[in-house]
Amino acid sequence: MLAEDSKKSQNMIQSVEELTYVQKVACLLISLGPGTAADILKNIKDETEVERLAFHIAAMDRVAPEVFTEVITEFYVLFEAQGFLVSGGVSYAREILTDSFGEEHAQKILNKLVQSLQNTPFDFFNKADPTQLASSFQNENPQLVALVLSYLKADRAAAILSLLSPEAQVEIASRIAVMDRTNPEILREVETIMENKFSSVMTGDFSQAGGIESLAEILNYSDRTTEKAILDNMEMRDPEMAENVRSLMFVFEDVAKLDGRTIQRILREVETKDLALALKGAKEEVQTVIFANMSERAAAMLKDDMEFMGAVRAKDVSEKQTIIVSVIRGLEASGEIQIARSKDEDSFVT
Repeated sequence: MLAEDSKKSQNMIQSVEELTYVQKVACLLISLGPGTAADILKNIKDETEVERLAFHIAAMDRVAPEVFTEVITEFYVLFEAQGFLVSGGVSYAREILTDSFGEEHAQKILNKLVQSLQNTPFDFFNKADPTQLASSFQNENPQLVALVLSYLKADRAAAILSLLSPEAQVEIASRIAVMDRTNPEILREVETIMENKFSSVMTGDFSQAGGIESLAEILNYSDRTTEKAILDNMEMRDPEMAENVRSLMFVFEDVAKLDGRTIQRILREVETKDLALALKGAKEEVQTVIFANMSERAAAMLKDDMEFMGAVRAKDVSEKQTIIVSVIRGLEASGEIQIARSKDEDSFVT
């Protein structure tokens, strides 16, 4: 594949029509600058595609400057057209695009958009109300629900999962964890069922969905109560699976495995009243490591706050622990802290 790409990149490229789609993406990444390009490449899971893009970025020294401008314009038009399509439907998008570019060009743009949108099965459910979906899914086959949730955005799948009964949560979570690849025939059949019940679903090619990583990501967006219930029940049914999921997650108890500098950075972002409530239900080792990374005066005040609270509801403790974990994940996402799981030592290092 790279050999073929090499031949296409050897001569000066004078027109957008000479570019493959991958080359257009490479042009766009160059135009966006190294920082943004690096962020985008980090989020592309297909290593082969990353390799091809990197190759073309390196080979883009023989492209006419006006080609870069045309590529940026083409992607801009596609993004704008997608907004028209989502907000007003196909007819609205066609009308706006036809007025701007003419009927033939407008149809070409719409064809590209439809083709790209068709790669996301069940995208409709990302815009539906989680409460209504959870109510409808409660009596559906768990395997069917697991398949749908595997294709949804992680935060939307987490919202739906948290609204299901505890029994359904465990059953569906377990099925997501062991799911691998979905046969396109089965996927089309499921989409037909969903289309009859909920309308407007997408078709898709043979694709990866589900698995341990998918479940871990969904649980990372879930509230603490849902997360704990699923993992505790899963551990009783399949301890190895539960451990594999946990190895890909960061949960509140893992604070005890962080180094002092990281904990001190986290504490600067956490409200004292939230921390006090979160620690009321925490294990002793978590409390110990938190107190050890505070000044004696601050630790003493925090302990007084915890004692003054008296008995607290488990739900309130879980909510505050969820908030703190969200802070930690946010700091990690922004690059301010680094958390990597060491499977051999079962510890977190930064």
